[in-house]
Amino acid sequence: MTTTLRPEHPEEPLPGGGRSRRWLICVNGRPVGGLRTTLRTYGEQRWGEISELEVTGERRRGRGTVGALAAEEVLRGWGCSRVDVTVPAGNEAASRLAVTLGYTERMLNLAKDLTQLPELPRELTARPIGPERYENWLEQVKTGYQRDLTGSGLGESAARAKAAADHERVLREGYATPGIALRELADQHGTLLGHLWLTLRQGIDPDGEPVAWVMSVAVEPEHRGHGHGRTLMLLAERECLAAGVRRLGLNVFSGNTVAVRLYESLGYRTTRRVMGKSLA
Repeated sequence: MTTTLRPEHPEEPLPGGGRSRRWLICVNGRPVGGLRTTLRTYGEQRWGEISELEVTGERRRGRGTVGALAAEEVLRGWGCSRVDVTVPAGNEAASRLAVTLGYTERMLNLAKDLTQLPELPRELTARPIGPERYENWLEQVKTGYQRDLTGSGLGESAARAKAAADHERVLREGYATPGIALRELADQHGTLLGHLWLTLRQGIDPDGEPVAWVMSVAVEPEHRGHGHGRTLMLLAERECLAAGVRRLGLNVFSGNTVAVRLYESLGYRTTRRVMGKSLA
């Protein structure tokens, strides 16, 4: 039997020269499933994604494996140097398939349902990041994001391009962008301890409720190890509940084990795992 991919829909153009297409997985011309390939461009680097993989017929016969390998060939033909797949938490079959094909975990999505307004330490103060601090804060956040991106596989020029594009897209009006919360944490002497960037309505959960997203949370290097990261996350939860949002999500790169332990101790649970590999 011959397993191939057949276009299901016309190709969709994406911003910056990207492209996406939905395919049927066919055995001897008969559809048994489907998947989607997506190309995103970051500067000169092209990064691929395989998503929506499903096998609806003839399961446990390697159709998903062959389909994924064929999708990788499509992405190589599109000039991609790397590829990502996103695996829902608890989907052991999808996780085993990804590992078998050589994918390794690079990022986690975590989320928490918010029910109780947390208390913050009385000696600490949260203050907005306004025009006088915004540019310095933005440069600091971009630098940290670029560092994380290069650590997860992007080249330096591609990481700079992606960081610039992502921040321009999300912070369209700078510190006054609607639907965001930019906060600094300070002690009783006014000393800066850390910062928080929260998008209050990042999406909708399966129940139709809005989901907020932690875009960036960081403690100043000289003040780490004193629980301020935990305080910033509790501040994020307070901001969400004040805005009527009861679910908070975030991304964390897998190598940041200190942050992962912090989020888990606060009740955040993994919802998806992003896994990747080189196509070179």
